[in-house]
Amino acid sequence: MTSQLKVVRAGLFDTLQDLGRIGFMALGMPTAGAMDRIALHLANALCGNPPSAAGLEIGVMGPDLLVEAESVRVALVGPLSPMLLEQPDAPPKPLESDRTHLLKRGQVLRVGMVEGSSTAYFAVAGGFALPAFLGSLSTYARAGGGGFEGRKLAAGDVLPLAREQAPPGDERKLAQPFDYGSGPIRVVWGPQDDYFSAKGRRTFIESDYRASKEADRMGIRFEGPTIEHSKGADIISDGIGPGGIQVPGAGLPIVLLADRQTVGGYSKIATVASVDLPRLGRLLSGQVVRFTPVGGEG
Repeated sequence: MTSQLKVVRAGLFDTLQDLGRIGFMALGMPTAGAMDRIALHLANALCGNPPSAAGLEIGVMGPDLLVEAESVRVALVGPLSPMLLEQPDAPPKPLESDRTHLLKRGQVLRVGMVEGSSTAYFAVAGGFALPAFLGSLSTYARAGGGGFEGRKLAAGDVLPLAREQAPPGDERKLAQPFDYGSGPIRVVWGPQDDYFSAKGRRTFIESDYRASKEADRMGIRFEGPTIEHSKGADIISDGIGPGGIQVPGAGLPIVLLADRQTVGGYSKIATVASVDLPRLGRLLSGQVVRFTPVGGEG
């Protein structure tokens, strides 16, 4: 008998993501992958999966999933308040996040809203039985590649599972929610910090910047004081690494994230240190950050 999860109600933006599609940027294919790699690692660890296994990235609100398998062990990581519907007419039962749960055939998991973060994660013990695209299950929705049909989940979708039933063993739980730290977002200057005046560089590291509503998996536009260029905003297009911070002619920074374009023609004042990228992957519109250079003011 087929083992699967059926989407009976879709969330807002739920996609399959792993650690990314590595090695194809020269062909114009972005890496994609989890916005918060830490949470995906934790969800996979709870399920006993390898770190590279794909899970569901929950954007703002998660789906309702019907279990069409003998049993399945799932892990939810992040600020969620999931519910379990054991019978169609039964009242929903609250579940804890940051732990595993054993679900049985006919039950419905209501993943629910993500509170205080833009993302949360859902993993299944054994993973999903879906074909990889260029070596990865990460969804890149702009090109319709990877994941489930290259798009976010919709009502009626069926996710095949690699295991017919949950593996034996006890449930696992995080001792406490992961501490992502606080304080300024750490950056490394460049690669085009010489395109900015000394005043512009000071503005960048001495000012508060607010995440605008123009934010998605590609990147976040920030609002705040304008950053002064010294050589203009435009460069000959070059490659863009994770966390690159472009500053177009308007003088406001854009931090580029998982679905970033492979090349770009705006000068990049700095690059977010990889240790702090998961914090930006969780950032909500309206939240304020400050940037600080790892190697000094430059």
